[in-house]
Amino acid sequence: MKREARLLKGKSLASLMLSVEHFNRPWDIGRTDAVLMLLDHAFEMLLKAAILHRGGRIRDPGEKNTIGFDQCVRRSLSTNSIRFLSEEQALTLQAINGLRDAAQHHLVDISEAHLYLQAQSGITLYRDLARHVFGDDLHEALPKRVLPIATVAPRDPLALFSDEIAEVARLLRPGTRRGAEAAARLRALAIVDGAMRGEKLQPGESTLRKLGAQISAGVTDLDVLFPGIAAVEFVTDGSGPAISLRIAKKEGIPVTLVADGDADSSVVAVRRVSELDFYNLRFSGLVDKLEVTTNQTTALITLLKIKENEEYAKSFFNTWCYSQKALIRLREALQAQKPEDWWREYKAHMAKKAA
Repeated sequence: MKREARLLKGKSLASLMLSVEHFNRPWDIGRTDAVLMLLDHAFEMLLKAAILHRGGRIRDPGEKNTIGFDQCVRRSLSTNSIRFLSEEQALTLQAINGLRDAAQHHLVDISEAHLYLQAQSGITLYRDLARHVFGDDLHEALPKRVLPIATVAPRDPLALFSDEIAEVARLLRPGTRRGAEAAARLRALAIVDGAMRGEKLQPGESTLRKLGAQISAGVTDLDVLFPGIAAVEFVTDGSGPAISLRIAKKEGIPVTLVADGDADSSVVAVRRVSELDFYNLRFSGLVDKLEVTTNQTTALITLLKIKENEEYAKSFFNTWCYSQKALIRLREALQAQKPEDWWREYKAHMAKKAA
């Protein structure tokens, strides 16, 4: 093994051990943040060591710095000469990395069951990669007592997300004044959901408010609130020190590679076929079918607030897609008013907004 790869692998293992140590500590000061940040660091070092070990590069020509986490995942997944990651494994890495970003740069609140799920799935993935790439047995590198320990581990990992939704509903009850806590708890769920759907950006406050409003209104369906999480399953096998927890896509829902360079997108995404069938029109398609100009189409979409209604539109990897319902609504609007009139109204609206 190359010296640099060996040093990176040793650094990776040290971070993994520290992550598990913090998980098992009997006090909570900084515990969650430390577990996530160290686990994320362990994987970045492991990926770089594996890429080097397989003959790849972790520093682009002319660059002083090594590649970042996302590029490590992409090369490990899509470069044929070094590939050692599966799409499902990449989803696990994206979830951990997204939670680390929130822990390091803002606020995130994770329940004990959710933290256990991330830690145990992380240990499982680390063990799988160490064996696959280096032929190492993680049990030989760590003391037998070193593993994430939980007094109550979820038997059905997906059930914990329903419990999280119930906890958010409790925090948002009228008169409780615990909106900030609810937002921090929702942020963790939204990050994992976004990681499954290939979204890199942290969820904004408006997204969290919308989720909170839905939950307060009685919406509890995971498929509605967090479709990315609902599109995968967490498979467990074994028990005790040999327990394994892995992400697997549900049957009929493909995991796809997101094109390199797509802004604010991660490496892979779970694409729900039914959703893409429903939102089957792009902006250019609307223009063609409405037989109006691009400016007039923009005016209609803005004035009718098409993007604010999920029956009409949804963003996939920063590309807005539109449903047939949206097309019907836009055609109705054109029957009520000429396209040039919509355009004049739009210009007045934008001028007033800029004033």
